[in-house]
Amino acid sequence: MWTSAQYRRLVRGSAWYDLIVTAAFATPWSFAILHSGLTGLSQALDLPGTLPAFEPMHMLMANLLGSIVCVWAVLRIRDPQQVFGRYDAVGRFLFSAWQLYALLHGASSLLVVFLVFELAWGVVQVLPIRASSRASPLPHLTESNS
Repeated sequence: MWTSAQYRRLVRGSAWYDLIVTAAFATPWSFAILHSGLTGLSQALDLPGTLPAFEPMHMLMANLLGSIVCVWAVLRIRDPQQVFGRYDAVGRFLFSAWQLYALLHGASSLLVVFLVFELAWGVVQVLPIRASSRASPLPHLTESNS
């Protein structure tokens, strides 16, 4: 169970993770470098599954994903509201479902690393938040009642 302050830090942390992991998806140039690196890593580790060459429409989808996730991340970094964390958890579960679908249909096993992080961030953002006390402390009385 999280306190409200802990949950805000959690939302901000998940946003920083998103920004760091997806920033390279935001432009065709940065994604080309990332794709090349991931392809090399997948081949060096001899992982099952494929990381295909990207055609212009694939690149467009990758860039749209990177752009919107970066904007969403900056919003949560600047204003880590509880409701944003709850929506982010739903988004992560959706991403996880599509990542699992891709894995089951031959995507590179590198995707498992991202799937684990998506599920972990999603789970921690749906955990309950401890209700804060609405009672305010009594003011300190400095004057006597004479």
